[in-house]
Amino acid sequence: MLVSVSLVGLWKALNRTRFTGSQRQSPRSHSVHFTLAHFSDVHLGPLGLADAFTHFKLKRLVGSLSWSLNRRKLHRPEIADAIRASMTAAKPDHIACTGDLVNIAAGHEFPRAARWLEALGNTSTVSLVPGNHECYVDVPHAESLAHLAPWMKDAPPFPYVHLRRNIALIGLNSGSPQRLHRAAGELGEHQRRNLGHHLERLGQQGFCRIVMIHHPPLPDLAKPRKALVDAAALTEVLKRHGCELVLHGHNHHFMHNKLNTAVGTAHVIGAPSASMRPVAGHEAAGWNEFRIRRVTGAWQIELCRHTWSPDTGEVTATAPALLSPA
Repeated sequence: MLVSVSLVGLWKALNRTRFTGSQRQSPRSHSVHFTLAHFSDVHLGPLGLADAFTHFKLKRLVGSLSWSLNRRKLHRPEIADAIRASMTAAKPDHIACTGDLVNIAAGHEFPRAARWLEALGNTSTVSLVPGNHECYVDVPHAESLAHLAPWMKDAPPFPYVHLRRNIALIGLNSGSPQRLHRAAGELGEHQRRNLGHHLERLGQQGFCRIVMIHHPPLPDLAKPRKALVDAAALTEVLKRHGCELVLHGHNHHFMHNKLNTAVGTAHVIGAPSASMRPVAGHEAAGWNEFRIRRVTGAWQIELCRHTWSPDTGEVTATAPALLSPA
């Protein structure tokens, strides 16, 4: 009888161990290190006159002239390739792109952007949201964002959710066609409302919630003609439901802002352009690396910045800095 009891006890203990192991795989208690790369605003070139005159629109012509006179000297494909090589060499668990792979939403730009992304990673390792340049003018979906849809699997509609282990990436689309000389963005009530639902549900399930958007999400982070129109309304959603990170681009500068939410501090991080030469006040190309883990019930996030050097043509990294305490 003693042997029988001992065997029963051992069986129960083994089952408890299996159950505990299963618990460790749940979002709420999993603490495995996760690395996330973030880049933005690649603005792949070159552009030709045919891009401006095929399906002619005045804004495309102005954008093409801007490229020819100025932007082609700033956004260099060899720098973009160096940034891409740096990210792939780092072997992150996932890569987030916050838009502006193209320039004037010309037809051939989207297949080229898709090929560039294919060289970066497959659709399970890269998540993308559109920028204002993907929506530069009104273009049929089949001729534009459809080429990039594999990296936005559940889109349209937005927001979409990509779950990677205990990380939830929530993609928003702030791009919409704007009149000449405007680069503003807007989410609209539908995206904001569904974002709130996602944040609430994923927060209750214990995921690290990372929001991806092209335009800076808080008020006064961009000039009015380039700003997110409903930034104040989005800020209220983020405050009410909380999140851990918000990633954006658009301003071509590294940016770090903090937002106090109902469940703690949300870090709002902007990436520089991933193809920019550091001339005339323009910040050098770079990308951000986040190292995320759950420690004693709280999310701990470290940030390491990677910057392209014009002197060496190489990408160098800073020492990791802690964003969120354990």
